[in-house]
Amino acid sequence: MATVADLIVVSNRGPLSFQLGDEGRAQLAGSGGGLATTLQPLVAGRDATWIASSMSEADHLAASDGLMNVDGMTVVTVRLDADTYRMAYDVVSNATLWYCHHHLFDLPRRPRFDVHFVDAWDAYVSMNESFADEIARLASQGATVLVQDYHFALLGKLLEASRPDLRTVHFTHTPFGDPSALRVLPANCASELLEGMAGFGACGFHAPRWKAAFDACYHEDDLTALAGSGVAPYSFVAPLGPDPVALENEAAESTGIDPALERVVGERMLILRVDRIELSKNIIRGLFAFEELLDEKPEWRDRVVMVALAYPSRESLADYLAYRSEVEHTVERINDRFGTDSWTPIVFNVADDRSRSVAAYMEYDVLLVNPVRDGLNLVAKEGPFLNRNDGSLVLSREAGAFDELKSGAFGINPFDVTETAAALHGALGLDRDERAERARTLKKLVVARTASDWMEDQLRIAGSLER
Repeated sequence: MATVADLIVVSNRGPLSFQLGDEGRAQLAGSGGGLATTLQPLVAGRDATWIASSMSEADHLAASDGLMNVDGMTVVTVRLDADTYRMAYDVVSNATLWYCHHHLFDLPRRPRFDVHFVDAWDAYVSMNESFADEIARLASQGATVLVQDYHFALLGKLLEASRPDLRTVHFTHTPFGDPSALRVLPANCASELLEGMAGFGACGFHAPRWKAAFDACYHEDDLTALAGSGVAPYSFVAPLGPDPVALENEAAESTGIDPALERVVGERMLILRVDRIELSKNIIRGLFAFEELLDEKPEWRDRVVMVALAYPSRESLADYLAYRSEVEHTVERINDRFGTDSWTPIVFNVADDRSRSVAAYMEYDVLLVNPVRDGLNLVAKEGPFLNRNDGSLVLSREAGAFDELKSGAFGINPFDVTETAAALHGALGLDRDERAERARTLKKLVVARTASDWMEDQLRIAGSLER
């Protein structure tokens, strides 16, 4: 294929996913992951080429048959052997870099960097090299390349060497680990990571604190000793916002809250959370806070229901399976302790159902978003935008979105169960006028930044780069 692309978007997952049909042919199975779903309408109509991993044999066949081209985009998939992809994605990206940037390591026990990790890091390097080769092959002279997330931190240096004419922007959707977190990584890995990102023309983040952590890493001699000069690349902050039109359309198509759920909640107040079952989302402490609320403020018993809409995530990792089991056990224990024949304190549902979540967003009295650390958290923006009940937001100060929404939210330390319980109590007990005022403030803050603003920021910065 000739080098034709003036705009290239790079992400691990592409905009579509496929499965093998009865005759062994690829059939559409749905959209890609959450990031890809956000990106697709922003890239549509820009005559872009989207480069993503070939997630399955069906995806590979679909790409070969030209079935992945969508909304005027050319979708190109990079196929790695299964072991290389598994080690790069599961071991390095998900079980190491994700943990590093979210400060999730259980340091007395993990991580364990041994000969197996050396092989996994080599696989991560190989994955980045394969993508760099494909970008270099397809990009036109001076093309813009927008690289999404921590899976491709090494692409900057690789492209700087092979295609210095390109305008490259990397955007990190997670937090970024501070210097102490990066020191947990093997020294060569931390240095290669920083050297790789220094090769980009610019690196973006959702919140000022993640940018600051990133910049600080380049001022630490031990981290940059193997990474050339240790000079940080240009960095910027561009928070992602919701797509107001898309959300309004989803709300218009909603058939309302599930009747079974409506019967459980009844006339009671509704505390909602919508999450992946993911370690950083802090579901367990949210449940403990609700339990403490019922303990310390018994007047809320039988007057409020917590609805936790969660869906499984990364169940190939043992930590995630164990975490789901702990969440389910905690829900059962609290329900056994406080529940009655007519009241189920916590409803926990693991179906991946977007329409169900949209309907619940419109109805909640309190939305609880308490991650231990989060790059942004779109739930904290989508919920207040869609809510029709003057609902309140209890929001972790460790969420990237807190910087934007703090004047309208109840801010909490996500590790402080007592503070979270007190915030739930305060939010539930607001009088009607203050509820309405806070809700108006939140919605005004949310609509100040849209998804299109975020994309245009990247394109503008890429256009300003000198090559």
